[in-house]
Formats: sequence, C-alpha cells, structure tokens
Amino acid sequence: MTAADEQEQPVSTTEPTAGEHLLEVTGLTKHFPIRHGIVFQRQIGAVHAVDGIDFTVGAGQSLGLVGESGCGKSTTGRLVTRLLEPTAGKVVFDGDDITHTPENRMKEARRNLQMIFQDPYSSLNPRHTVGTIVETPMRLNGINPPQGHKKRAQELLETVGLSPEHYNRYPNEFSGGQRQRIGIARALALRPKLIVADEPVSALDVSIQAQIVNLLQDLQREFGIAFVFIAHDLAVVRHFCERVAVMYLGKIVEVADRQTLYTRPRHPYTHALLSAVPEADPDGTRRRERIRLAGDVPSPVDPPSGCRFRTRCWKAQERCAREEPPLVRLAGNGDGHLTACHFPEEPSVEAREEDIVLDPALTASGDSASTSS
Repeated sequence: MTAADEQEQPVSTTEPTAGEHLLEVTGLTKHFPIRHGIVFQRQIGAVHAVDGIDFTVGAGQSLGLVGESGCGKSTTGRLVTRLLEPTAGKVVFDGDDITHTPENRMKEARRNLQMIFQDPYSSLNPRHTVGTIVETPMRLNGINPPQGHKKRAQELLETVGLSPEHYNRYPNEFSGGQRQRIGIARALALRPKLIVADEPVSALDVSIQAQIVNLLQDLQREFGIAFVFIAHDLAVVRHFCERVAVMYLGKIVEVADRQTLYTRPRHPYTHALLSAVPEADPDGTRRRERIRLAGDVPSPVDPPSGCRFRTRCWKAQERCAREEPPLVRLAGNGDGHLTACHFPEEPSVEAREEDIVLDPALTASGDSASTSS
C-alpha cells in the first residue's frame, strides 16, 4: 500500500484518552483583522494566527504544543484561557462550553483554569509585594483559607521552593527563576485543574529551566494538575509531556504520544524538526541526516492553498496544492497518532529516543524545588 493510498483510509479522526476529557478544543480559530484608514477604517485582510485546530487534554495529563515561532502556539493558549476571543470554534472545559461565556461569568471557570506566562519579568506587577501577588486570586474569588490569606500564600511560596520570608519582598528583588516560581505559586493559589504554561522556561538559563520543569512535574504528581505546555524546545517537551501536538502556520499537523512522535514521526515537518535536535554522539559513530527546509515560513496573512507546509516540503506534489490534508489516524499508525499529510513518512522511519539531548539537570535526582536561582 502506498502512502497516498494509506491516506485515503483514515481509521479515526479523534484521539482516544485514558480518562475523561478535561479540555476539548474543536475547530478553534483566531483571525486578527488588518484594517486600513484612520477615520473610516475598512478591513483589507486578516492574520490567520490559528485556523481550525482540534485537541483534547485528559484530567491530570500533559499535552505539549510545539512548533516554530509564529505558528500560533501562544495564541492558542490565550484562546483556551479566554484571554482572547476566538473567531470560530469551541472550547469545552470540564464539561462546560466556555467559548462565548461573558467575562463576568468566567470567574468560576478561571478558578480551575490558570496560566503561567512566558516572561517572568513583565508578568508580575512591580508595585505589589510577592504576598499580594499570590493572595490576589484568592481574594478576587472570595476564597478564605482557614489559616488566613497570608499563611496560605507563605505555604504556596514554600511549595514552589521559595522562603516564606519572601512574602513582603517585591519582584525586582528576585532573579528570573525565582520570579517564575512566584508566577507558579500565583497559578496554584486557586488549586486549578488545568494550567496553560506558555513557554515558562524560555526566558531562563538552562540550569534554571531544569529546576522549573522538574518543579512543574512534582506539582503535577502532587496535585493531579493537567497541563497544556507550550514550548519550542523539543527536549524539554519530551521530558515533561505525555502527548505532543506539532503546529505549523496555525494548523496542527501531527499529534502522538511522546515515545511515538520522537521515534516514528509521520509528518515531514515533524521529521525536519527532530532532525535539528542535537545528537548525543560522543564517539562520532552516529550521524542523523539534518533536513534543511527551503525558504521561509509563509505569511499568515496569505497562507498557501492546500497543505500549508507544501512550499517548504521536499515531498510536495500537485495534490498538496489542491487539497488540505485532514488530521487523521493513518492505517499504519497506532492509537492516538494523528497526522495531516497526503504523503507521510513511512512507519519504518525511526529515530532513537536517546539521540535527543537533554540537559543533565533535567534528569538529575535531588530536590527539584531548590531555591538557588
């Protein structure tokens, strides 16, 4: 059976889960209008930031969202948390459709749906003390812990590896890693069911990245929190996430469990991304072919017809320009492995998982909530 024939026989268009779906995203779309004029404005186009994506996250699970800069990862995170209004599609969280819930009624949903922001320097109010920053979500939601807000805030600071004595300090007195811990403590204040982490370690040094990633893993195990983990570092995503979704120019092109995606990628774009990851090859005996993509990422204002990756794909044919490939499970794929490609890589194409280079600190034993940052 050829790859083209295989694509004609999709087995399933939905990914199975071990438990109940905590988050269900269907056809999620966000187009930012481009307007011309000063007094009388008219729309002359739109930026297709996110263009009809589907994914699910089960309770206590972690989904990694990866791709090049500008592919729509962060916009997706803000749509899920309703910090941005979607153009189309549906977001169902914990059984409730929150897609168009009025802002004054989103308070209840946001108690269980929190976000960790990318920049630890701009995400904290410099005029507020650490205690105020961590306490504010509880006060706004009318949560009064038996031990009081201050004691609860100090407990949260200890949970993320900071000292209770930091309660009265200001953000400018902390390093980047410590500030990100404060942001994590704030996200934990309401005991959420799901946290959207928008590149939470990209602005940090490598050693501090390891501490934060290990801290998030410890918190996930302790509190059963589900994560949508947005990142461009494939090694970090492999270490943290159970499932991975690959985005390209506003579309999800492949979804699979961690082991399958990193060892048997089916979409050419995923294959190219993995080929760029450094190899662990101290003796020089293994060499993985590097796939260098031609050209630049097309403009999201005018994306290519059909498959959006076709302008840079070495396997593109006429069909790729005519038809947009659906995100489906191919006959040769395992359960939950979805691919959007007319001419996918053969299942036999494999990469060894040990070739993915991780920072040693990511797998080091010891207290991941160390305060040294």
